[in-house]
Amino acid sequence: MSCLNMVRVNGVEEKTMKRQEECTFDGSVDKRGHPAVRRRTGSWFAGILILVNQGLATLAFFGVGVNLVLFLTRVMGQDNAEAANNVSKWTGTVYIFSLLGAFLSDSYWGRYKTCAIFQAIFVLGLVSLSLTSYIFLVKPSGCGDEKTPCTSHSTIHVALFYVSIFMIALGNGGYQPNIATFGADQFDEDHPKESHSKVSFFSYFYLALNLGSLFSNTILGYYEDKGIWALGFWASTGSAIVALILFLVGTPRYRHFIPKGNPLSRFFQVIVAASRKWKVEVPSSEDGLYEVDGKELAEKGDRKILHTHGFKLLDKAAVITSKEYTLEGKDIGINPWRLCSVTQVEEVKCVLRLLPIWLCTILYSVVFTQMASLFVEQGAAMKTTVAGFHIPPASMSSFDILSVAAFIFIYRRVLDPLVARFRKSSSRGITELQRMGIGLIIAIIAMIAAGTVEHFRLKYVPKDCSKCSNSSTLSIFWQVPQYVLIGASEVFMYVGQLEFFNGQTPDGLKSFGSALCMTSISLGNYVSSLLVTIVMKISTSDKMPGWIPGNLNKGHLDRFYFLLAALTTADFVVYIVTAKWYKYIKFEERSGTNNGEIRV
Repeated sequence: MSCLNMVRVNGVEEKTMKRQEECTFDGSVDKRGHPAVRRRTGSWFAGILILVNQGLATLAFFGVGVNLVLFLTRVMGQDNAEAANNVSKWTGTVYIFSLLGAFLSDSYWGRYKTCAIFQAIFVLGLVSLSLTSYIFLVKPSGCGDEKTPCTSHSTIHVALFYVSIFMIALGNGGYQPNIATFGADQFDEDHPKESHSKVSFFSYFYLALNLGSLFSNTILGYYEDKGIWALGFWASTGSAIVALILFLVGTPRYRHFIPKGNPLSRFFQVIVAASRKWKVEVPSSEDGLYEVDGKELAEKGDRKILHTHGFKLLDKAAVITSKEYTLEGKDIGINPWRLCSVTQVEEVKCVLRLLPIWLCTILYSVVFTQMASLFVEQGAAMKTTVAGFHIPPASMSSFDILSVAAFIFIYRRVLDPLVARFRKSSSRGITELQRMGIGLIIAIIAMIAAGTVEHFRLKYVPKDCSKCSNSSTLSIFWQVPQYVLIGASEVFMYVGQLEFFNGQTPDGLKSFGSALCMTSISLGNYVSSLLVTIVMKISTSDKMPGWIPGNLNKGHLDRFYFLLAALTTADFVVYIVTAKWYKYIKFEERSGTNNGEIRV
């Protein structure tokens, strides 16, 4: 399979076989819209640029996000429950915007343009936050540590702060689902060598994400904990600017996929067409259903999706009736709101089958989001000094990052090959659905560990200091197991999610697949906020301050962690049922997408 270069000899175009260059098999194109030449585009050169971009952008995002709960309590004057709720809502909003980014990418802009635009918005939000904090909020200078309170803020200053952080949410949210899919686009899944690289890319992508946050959680976290907020925010801004520049530098080498059009209209066309034909009988053989020409799809880089059983009502949308063809069998023109192809119907089935799996991942995200809120507050209520050195509570999430790095290596190099060896009938190791189930189990153990630590933290509160705020002699390093377990669960759950949703979504909905991962985190944050509110309302009485009061020594945070463990256990049971029910999508193999393609 090759792209033949054209040269003009004596005014006549001729094919020259001397400069044959192999094009990608998957229908990707270069920046000019020509079939992408394998040697000069994509692969690990572009992939590494995107990984570095992701690492730097994550450093910038977590430079704000990891200590936001402390900024809200120390600088903005909010109590623990209110700050935890606001962080959950903000983080949830970040991932809600991922749906917007995915929609624009799949429908109109394409992944490259979408990533560039939303990264620019992200940079503007960080600049605004840095200026607002330096000029208005962190006053007097050095306030916002554990000792020096900040002065009250005017309504305008508070409004500027919220505009800034929600610009950051918009920019990062719209960028995140597209950068993961755009990175995967750089590898041809129909090429034997590059297909393996594509699978590996998602693990390295998540590793880059975590390594990027390592600097934020340690160095930046330390300075912000000391009240040097402006420095931390400006460092995040600088990192985001470098990330955007690096992304733009790789422009000539990227591979692209042309947007397929509005997926919402394709989805509702199937629903409407099936509704109009609800009395029509579906033929016993799938040969009686309408399907577009495979060559027509191949020219767009798409593939046919093979017909599956289930959701039989939707198959009515592909039934050919007399209204589509004359009695003589002549085509009188196809109305997409009356007749849809099997591939289009299967796209809708695919989305419907993914939804139950996606819903089961939301409760895992409730567990995950505790790391950015209640884990930090719990750590702040423990002994944070070791040999006279203060450990910022937010920096404990560095153990989560190290755990992610370690377990990615263990999974890729040890566990997956070992399972594949035992499964002699299959070349695959652990499937994505199995990995996500393992992630849920580890998350349950993590919550039990966190609840146990909190139980003993309360026991180590000095008896002669009952009115002291958040004091305990139990070392903050007892939090290490819960962070390590969360990190291990991420490798199985979130990396598995990225691979699963990217592989199980149709060609025109790849960004939507990545956005599903982000929105599960989003809804997890909203559910977490709702749970905290409900728990506080039920557990608070005249004599009891609730499970998560401003002074954790008077509450029962351990009970909240155990509640999450119980809810996640119930979620795991439901997940097993939905995973057994799920049917994997089956694509028809491409038959030489670019075969005979002539490069000019």
